[in-house]
Amino acid sequence: MTNVHTIECGQVSLVIRLPEFGMPEIIHLGPIAEEISAVTVHRASRVNGMDISVPSAVLLPVTGMGFFGWPAISGHRGGKDFTLQFQNWRIARDGNAHRLNAIDAVAGIEISILVTASQCSVLTTSTELTNRGNSSYTLDRCMAGSFLVSEGPGTITSLTGMWGREFQKRQAHLNPGIWLQENRRGRTSHDRYPTIATRVGSEEFVFHLGWSGNHVIAVDTLDDGRRLVHLGELFEPGEIQLGPGESYVSPTAYAAKRSEDLHSFVRTELITWPGGAMSERPVTLNTWEGNYFDHKIASLRSQADAAAELGIERFVLDDGWFGQRDDDTTSLGDWIVDRRKYPSGLRELANHVTNLGMQFGIWFEPEMVNPVSTLYREHPDWVLHVEGRPLLLSRNQLVLDLTRSEVSEYLFLTMSRLLAEQPISYIKWDMNRDLTHVGGTDGRPRTSAQTHAVYRLMDRIRSSFPRVEIESCASGGGRIDFGVLGRAQRVWTSDCTDAVDRLEIQRGASLLLPPEVLGAHISASPNHQTGRILSLSFRALVALGYHLGVELNPLELTAEEKNELKSWISLHKRLRPLLHGSDGASNFRQEPLDGRYVWGATRPDLAVAFVAQGPQMISEQPPPVKLALQGPAGRLWRIARVHPLTPEFVRTSQSQDDMLGGKVAFTAATIASVGLHLPMLRPESAMLLEFEALED
Repeated sequence: MTNVHTIECGQVSLVIRLPEFGMPEIIHLGPIAEEISAVTVHRASRVNGMDISVPSAVLLPVTGMGFFGWPAISGHRGGKDFTLQFQNWRIARDGNAHRLNAIDAVAGIEISILVTASQCSVLTTSTELTNRGNSSYTLDRCMAGSFLVSEGPGTITSLTGMWGREFQKRQAHLNPGIWLQENRRGRTSHDRYPTIATRVGSEEFVFHLGWSGNHVIAVDTLDDGRRLVHLGELFEPGEIQLGPGESYVSPTAYAAKRSEDLHSFVRTELITWPGGAMSERPVTLNTWEGNYFDHKIASLRSQADAAAELGIERFVLDDGWFGQRDDDTTSLGDWIVDRRKYPSGLRELANHVTNLGMQFGIWFEPEMVNPVSTLYREHPDWVLHVEGRPLLLSRNQLVLDLTRSEVSEYLFLTMSRLLAEQPISYIKWDMNRDLTHVGGTDGRPRTSAQTHAVYRLMDRIRSSFPRVEIESCASGGGRIDFGVLGRAQRVWTSDCTDAVDRLEIQRGASLLLPPEVLGAHISASPNHQTGRILSLSFRALVALGYHLGVELNPLELTAEEKNELKSWISLHKRLRPLLHGSDGASNFRQEPLDGRYVWGATRPDLAVAFVAQGPQMISEQPPPVKLALQGPAGRLWRIARVHPLTPEFVRTSQSQDDMLGGKVAFTAATIASVGLHLPMLRPESAMLLEFEALED
C-alpha cells in the first residue's frame, strides 16, 4: 500500500493515502489502527460512477473532477480555473506536525495542509492556499479541515442560544444529505458556536473551529453513508482575493474523541499563561452588577476592603471609569480616566486594591466607539462602513476599523498608557455588538481582516505586558473559541448570572472548555437578569467548581451573608487544585436527569460531586447517582463531608443519613455500577459531596 501514511495522535490515528492526483484519501479516523487491511483501502477508493477511481472520503474535496459532494475548497480566476486537481503530493514531518503539499499547475494554485497530533489526543488541521498564477484568484471557500465520520444511525449535537442563554445543547439525527451551520455575526456568536459533537454507535467525536469571526460547518453524507465534517471560515462575496504570490491561511480545526482531551489541550497546549504555567485561578470581584455606571471612589475603596475580608483575590473595575461614561450612549473610544469620578486618576483605587493583596483589573471595549464621543467627533471615518449605506447602531455603538493601522495604533497607545501607569494585571476585554456593514476604505468586505486585526492587537498587548491576563467577553459568551483563547486566559461564560440558567449554560460550555477558564460568579438575589430569588448556598454551589467570582456589592450583604460567602470562598480555595485539574485530577459531568445536574472532579484519594436540582423532579424517587472514581475498583470510599451541612432535602431515610454522615463505606465499583441513592433535593437547591478514599 504505497503512499499510505499514519498520523498517530494519542489514542486516535488518522490514516491517509496520497494519490497521484486529486485529494488525499481518508482511510481511517478513529482508535489506533493496528493494521490497515487491503479491504479497508479498497473501500476507501470507490469509483463513484466514474470510469476512473474518484474517492469521496478525502481531505478537503474540491469541486468538479468527479466529486459530486459538498466542496471544501472552491474559487476561480475571473470565472476560469474553477476546477482544481492537485498533483505531486509530498509529506514532510517535523515532530508531531505533518505538512502535505501539492500543486495544481493548470489553475496555478499551491496547497499546504498542516496536520498536527497533539500530546492530548487532539488532532488539528489548517489549510494554506497560494496563488502561483499571474492574475488575481478569487477564493470563495477554503475549509480548515475535513474529518471522516462512520456510516450508520447517529446523532449530532450543536450549541445554540442567545444573550443570557448561551451554550444550549441541541441534538438531531444524522440524516442523509447535508447538515449546515453558517454564522455571519462577525464574532463567534451566541447562537451558532463553531462546535459540534457526533455519535455513531459507540464512536464519538467533538469538532471545533478556533476562529472568532464568521464560520461554516458542513456535515456531508457520502454515497456509502459515511460523512465528511468540514469546518472553516465563511467568506463574504469577493472577500478573499489572492494576488500573484499571495496566500490564504485558514484558522485551525480541532478533532477529539472526548471533551476531556480538549480540556487537557486547552490547559497544556493552547493557553499561554503568564510565567509559563497556570497559577491558581484567583477568586474575582467584578464591579458591574454591584455598581453599573455609578462609580464613587469612596464606595469602591470600601468594597475592596470588604472583598479582601471575604478572601477575594482579584478586583476588576468594570464599565464606567472613562470619558463621560454615565450610561451606554457615550464615550466608548475615549480611553481617558473620568476625573469627575476619579479626581486623582485610577492609581488611587488601584494602589488601594493591590495594597490589600489583591490583583487589580480593568474593563475595556477597544473595538467599539459611541457616536457621542471625542474619538468619533474627530475621526468619523474610522468606523467600518459601506459607502452609500446607513450606519447601523447596535447598543449605541459603531465598530472601529482595526484593519487601518492608525486605528489599531491609537488603541494600542491609549491602552498601553493606562496599563503602564497603573498596577493593572488583568483586562476584561469586551465586545458588545455583532458586525454588520463590515466595509473597508476600499469598499470591500473586511470581516476576516477585522478578526485578524483584533488578534494582532491582543497579541501586541500581551507581548508588551506579558504579566497581564485577558478575559474574553462579548455580551457574555459571544466570543468564546480556541482562536481567542490562544490570546486569553479566561472567558466570561454569560451575562446571565442566574444560578438556575447557569446550570445549562455551564454544562454546554464544558463540552469544549475546562472549568478553570469559565467565569462563574455568585450574584445578588433577586437576580438582576431574571428576578429569581435564590439561596446563597445554591448560587455559590453552582459557581464553585469553575473560575469563581462575585458579582455584587459586598457592602450590601448582611453580616450573616458575609460569613456564609466567606466560608464558600474558603471551601473553593481548599478544593481548587482538585476542581481545576491539578495533581492528576480529572473532571466529570453527567447529562441532567429529571432536572438534576451532577458534575465534579476526582483523583485517587479524593473526589467531589456537585448535585444540583433545577426544577421539581417528576419522579418520586430519584435514580441513583453513579460516579466513576479514580483508583482500583475495590478501593473503599466514604462520604467525608457534605456542604451545606444540612442540604434542602424533601425527605431522607436513616440509611441515607448514615451514608451522608460517613458511616457507610462502599467500593469504587459499587459507586460506578449501583450508584448512591441520594435523597431528593428541593427545587433550586444543591449540595456538594466530598468523598475520601480509605486506607487499602
